[in-house]
Amino acid sequence: MTAPLKTVEGSNIATLMAEIGERARSVARVLALAPTAQKDRALAAMAAAIRARKAQILGANAEDMAEAKASGATSAFLDRLALDERRVAAMAEGLDVVRELADPVGTVTERWTRPNGMTIERVRVPIGVVGIIYESRPNVTADAASLCVKAGNAAILRGGSESYRSNQAIHAALVEGMRAASLPEAAIALVPGRDRSAVGMMLSGLDGAIDVIVPRGGKSLVARVQAEARVPVFAHLEGICHVYVDKAAKLDMAKTIVLNAKMRRTGVCGAAETLLVDRAAARRTSNRSSPCCSMPVARCAATRQCARLTSA
Repeated sequence: MTAPLKTVEGSNIATLMAEIGERARSVARVLALAPTAQKDRALAAMAAAIRARKAQILGANAEDMAEAKASGATSAFLDRLALDERRVAAMAEGLDVVRELADPVGTVTERWTRPNGMTIERVRVPIGVVGIIYESRPNVTADAASLCVKAGNAAILRGGSESYRSNQAIHAALVEGMRAASLPEAAIALVPGRDRSAVGMMLSGLDGAIDVIVPRGGKSLVARVQAEARVPVFAHLEGICHVYVDKAAKLDMAKTIVLNAKMRRTGVCGAAETLLVDRAAARRTSNRSSPCCSMPVARCAATRQCARLTSA
């Protein structure tokens, strides 16, 4: 697959972004009112389209990878960018998992009655239009879109320029799924081209079209979003991921969890960075394997150090 890079060549990016925002805003209510069954049909069709378009997605990713390698990208970056058959299958499975989730729209989270007899309820409703800015991992395109659809929100997606071709191919499958369920395609928009000014336009809110921004990436991206955004932001600044082994934990299970948390995929932002072990748990493991390796805890300086950080 050869995806054209300059899809907006000769076009005014500000005009294009304004149109994307207007279309997303105009269809947001349609998606907000869509019944659960219709949203689930869309998610099922998206998963099927991802599987059917595997060759196109992998072809697009191969071009992104070749360009990234030529530019001197690090091995960790390349790992985040890379797709293979297993990772494409995992994307489709992720869509199936989201489809099986309970629909949050309409859920009553709290109810109380006033002295005058009036009953008041707090009910979950869609936000509207969610702008999502993320970096190299192309699977985020499917993850973010599926969560927005399930919650009845339109999405404007701006992925990393390095994964532009991959994102295009994945987005095509998502749009196919929306069509199959008779839901508006504009509810899942992918920013065209690689023009970085599009990020600033999204942070400004696109003239009121975007209700909230969600950044997903490194510290510099999140810091920029928090500094420049003129709309509410759901964000974190430090991506430090801790795993804590409690004194009551089943140690075999803890070992499995710790190994998975770090070794499942070391290059992603969700990989564990800090292991904390309760002092009592460390004592229980003194004659057996550490939760994080095959070395006995008594000889594992790292685990003993973690144990000293926690109270008994």
